[in-house]
Amino acid sequence: MVAVNATATPSAPTLTAADRCDRCRAQAFVRVVLSSGDLLFCAHHAKAYEDKLKATAVDWVDETSSLQS
Repeated sequence: MVAVNATATPSAPTLTAADRCDRCRAQAFVRVVLSSGDLLFCAHHAKAYEDKLKATAVDWVDETSSLQS
């Protein structure tokens, strides 16, 4: 019998209306998963920090498609 060790990375939970942007406290639509923890951003601030954060992000969960136009 061969033992296999597998580590599953849990997916980030879906953002809710209670989740707030870490910069301005508006509703968060983007979760940035870093090795040190998560950051939540509104669409505006996610766009503003995207280039810098995507280089170090473990995961980028973008739910801005749920915004009404």
